[in-house]
Amino acid sequence: MLFDFDSIWRPLLHQADSLRPADEPLLDRASDDDVLLDAYSEAVSSAAKSAAPAVVNIRNKARGHHGEGGGSGFSIAPDGFILTNSHVVHEADSITVTLADARTFNATLIGDDPDTDLAVVRIDAGHLPYLRFSDSKKIRVGQIAIALGSPYGFQQTVTAGVVSALGRSMRAQSGRLMDDILQTDAALNPGNSGGPLVDSSGMVMGVNTAVILPAQGICFAIASNTAQLVAGWLMRDGKIRRAYLGLAGQNVAIHPRLIRHHKLTNAHGILVAGVEPKGPAAVGGLIEGDILVSFNQTPVSSIDDLHRLLLDREIGKQSNVKAIRGVEMIDLVVIPRELGSG
Repeated sequence: MLFDFDSIWRPLLHQADSLRPADEPLLDRASDDDVLLDAYSEAVSSAAKSAAPAVVNIRNKARGHHGEGGGSGFSIAPDGFILTNSHVVHEADSITVTLADARTFNATLIGDDPDTDLAVVRIDAGHLPYLRFSDSKKIRVGQIAIALGSPYGFQQTVTAGVVSALGRSMRAQSGRLMDDILQTDAALNPGNSGGPLVDSSGMVMGVNTAVILPAQGICFAIASNTAQLVAGWLMRDGKIRRAYLGLAGQNVAIHPRLIRHHKLTNAHGILVAGVEPKGPAAVGGLIEGDILVSFNQTPVSSIDDLHRLLLDREIGKQSNVKAIRGVEMIDLVVIPRELGSG
């Protein structure tokens, strides 16, 4: 059978044209895309222009095999306080900061917290432009994320992307688990560490800290609420106070019969593999072989759970712990001490 294509398609094309308003040009869609692109470009450009004056390049020197290294940072107060990553300045013998206007200063380490990979340094300069923190609880997946820093020493580099995910966890170099980590596809490279991740208004969403290699577009930043809290502590005390119990533990599964018998809500606990002599755990009565299942009425399924609860407010206070010894549940009282106090 032969088809008259002209007779078939011409009416369809005419019908399609009739559905489009007569005054709507065919290139409107392309025009809309141009407007969106311009709006995106304007947002990134405006945020970068606002934040860039407060972003600094950091160089450090250390004795031995560490040699010289560097990273980024940003001013958080007009009187010379600068926030960066702990791994950028940890164990450095000298720290040099170069501002956006090319002025260079020697810096003093004010405080360092490897467990959150954050540090504060200070330079002898005043009236500095500085960045403000946004509320990371209000950050949404998909919103614009703009990273500023000095990758490979190229100062004032800007990359942009979106917030890819919220609430990630990752290990600090100290081995402690860091929570509330932002994931972004804004490109980060060596040297970006310690620089700000800002939103479209130029406010700090997070502190750029790590990338996954060789993956592309998987980068991480410490959320602004964590960064602001830790920075305040470091500026005030020079360190973060944490509590400790003085025990070695490992995560273990609890036997289903014990879970049912004791009506536990968690299927895992912390097996006490050892206790520090005269440490808080030993003084409180915990012994090797116990399985710790709660701390101050909060279930603990892992060592990371316990670390999250050992805050500075627990130091020197009586804390209730529950543990399984054999098949029995025991209640004990421990008094955590300050980590590093001996």
